[in-house]
Amino acid sequence: MGRSSSSSIRTPDVSGSGADNEKHQPGGDSHANMDIRGLETSEHTSLHRGLKARHISMIAIGGALGTGLIIGTGAALAKAGPGSLFISYTFIGAIVFLVMAALGEMAAWMPFSAGFTGYASRYCHPALGFALGWTYWFKYVIVTPNQLTAAALVIQEWCPPDKVNPGVFIAIFLVAIICINYFGGIKFFGEFEFWLSSIKVLVILGIILFCIVIAAGGGPNGQATGFKYWRDPGAFAELKVKGSVGQFLGFWSVMVNATFAYLGTELVGVTAGEAQNPRRSIPKAIKLTFYRIVVFYCLSVLLVGMIVPYNSDKLAFANDVGRPGASSSPFVVAAKEAGVQNLPGIINGCILIFVFSAANSDLYIASRTLYGLASDRSAPAIFKRTDSRGVPWPSLIVASLFALLAMMNVADDSRAVFKHFVNLTTIFGLLTWISILITHIWFCRGRQAQAIPDSIMPYRAPLGIWGSYAALFFCIIIALTKNFEIFLVTGDEPFDWRTLITGYLGIPLYLLLLFGHILIKKSRGIAPKDVDFYTGKDIIDREEEAFLAKKEEMAASRTGWNRFYDRFLSPLF
Repeated sequence: MGRSSSSSIRTPDVSGSGADNEKHQPGGDSHANMDIRGLETSEHTSLHRGLKARHISMIAIGGALGTGLIIGTGAALAKAGPGSLFISYTFIGAIVFLVMAALGEMAAWMPFSAGFTGYASRYCHPALGFALGWTYWFKYVIVTPNQLTAAALVIQEWCPPDKVNPGVFIAIFLVAIICINYFGGIKFFGEFEFWLSSIKVLVILGIILFCIVIAAGGGPNGQATGFKYWRDPGAFAELKVKGSVGQFLGFWSVMVNATFAYLGTELVGVTAGEAQNPRRSIPKAIKLTFYRIVVFYCLSVLLVGMIVPYNSDKLAFANDVGRPGASSSPFVVAAKEAGVQNLPGIINGCILIFVFSAANSDLYIASRTLYGLASDRSAPAIFKRTDSRGVPWPSLIVASLFALLAMMNVADDSRAVFKHFVNLTTIFGLLTWISILITHIWFCRGRQAQAIPDSIMPYRAPLGIWGSYAALFFCIIIALTKNFEIFLVTGDEPFDWRTLITGYLGIPLYLLLLFGHILIKKSRGIAPKDVDFYTGKDIIDREEEAFLAKKEEMAASRTGWNRFYDRFLSPLF
C-alpha cells in the first residue's frame, strides 16, 4: 500500500468554530496526548482493536440477518406478490452495497474512533456529523428495547403471558446482553457475535435448501411448484387500485419492507475503531457483503415466492398475528402448504437466536455511537471514557438505561407502541444512509480537488462518486414516500395519523439537529480543497505496520490447525 507525505497538506479546522480542533502535523514520535477530533489516542479514551477480520465480516452480515428477512417477507409477499418482492429486495440490495462501498472507502482510508460520525464532520460539515450521529443513536436506543420485546414475544409461542409475565424474560435478556457487552470486553463480544451470526447464516442456508426441495417437489405432498404461483395467482399483486397502477403501488410499498430488512448492514462502519487491521478487514467484509446479499436475500425471497401463493389464507393469517414468532414466518406457511410438520418450533428457536443476537449487537452499536459522538465533540466528553479493557462504560450505562423501555411490554397494550417504533427506526436508518452517501460524495470531491491518486487508496467504491449519487437519489425518494399508503384512504377508512407521525418524525428531527448546529455553533461546511485527509493518518499507518509485522511473525510459527485455518478457511471470512 502506498504512503503519501502530509507535510505540505493543510489541516483545517473541521469543527467550524475555529477553536476546538488543534492542528497537528503527522510524523511525531508520540501521540499519547494528541487531541485529534474523532481519533482517540489516550489510554483513558481509546477503544481496543480486538475485532478480527472474521468478526467484522460476520458482524457485517449478521447485523442485517434478522426478523426482517425471516418474517417481514411474509407481509411483503401478501401485499405485492412474488415478482415485486424479488425486484424490490434485489434493488434495495444494490443500493445497500453502494452505501457499504462508500462507507468502506472512507473507513479504509481513516478508521476513526468516531465512526461515520467523524467522517461526516471532517470531510463534509460538522453539522452533518452531529445530525448523523444523534439520528443513528436515536435509532439504536429505540430498536434495542424493541428487540428485547420481540424476544419476549417469541417465547410466548411456548410460554403464554398468563403463565409468566414477559417482563421476566426481558429482564433476563437485558442482564445477559449488558454482561456480554461489559464484562466480556470487545474480544469476547466479537467471538460471541461471530458464532451467533454463524448460526444465523446456517439457518438461512437451511431455509434456502428447504425451499429448493419444496419447489422441486421433495415435500410430503410431492408437488413441484416451480414458478406455478408466479402465473397463478400472478407475480404482481394490486394494492388498492386495479390494473398496472395498483401493481406499481404494491411494488413500491414493498420497498419499505426491503429497506427495513437491510437496515443494520452499515454498522460495520461503527466497528472500524475496534477492528484489527481495519484497512483490510473492513473492505473485505464489504466485498463479501455483495455475495451474501445475492445469496441470503435475493435467493431467499425468490424461493419463498415460488412455494407460497401471495393470496394464501395461511399467509393472510400469519400477517394478522402481529407477533414476531414462527407463526408469522412465510417459511412456516410454506411448510404447511407442503405438508411438513414440526417445523414451527424449530424456526421459533432460530428466531429467538436472531432477535437475541440483534439485541446484543444493537446495545453495542448504541454505546459505540454515543462514544463516537463524544469523540467527535458532539456529546459530553465523559461518554468517551473507557476502562482498562477499552469498554466505553458511561456510554454503555446510558444505552442500557434506555433499553429499560422494553419493560413497557409488561402492559399488553404496548405492542402497538413498538410497532410504531419499528416505523420510526426505518426513517432513521434511511437518513443514516443518506448522510453516509453525502459524506462520500464530499470525500470524493475533496480527493479530486487535492489530486489524491487512486493508487494510494486502500479501497475504492466500485462505481465511485456516481454510484453514491444514484443511491442517494433513490434513498431520498424512498424516505419521502415510505408511508404513502396512509394517503390512499378509501370509503369510511380513518386516516392513520399515528403512522404518519412515526413514519416521518425523523425528517424534521434530523433537520432540526442539522440547522440547529449551524445556527448555535456557527459551523461551516468544508470546501473540497480544504478537506483534511491526513491529520492522524500516520497513527493508523504505524498501527497497521505493527499489526502486519506481528501477524507475519505469528504466521511463521503457526502449525497444525492454525496453519490450516489461515490457508484455507480465513479467506471465507
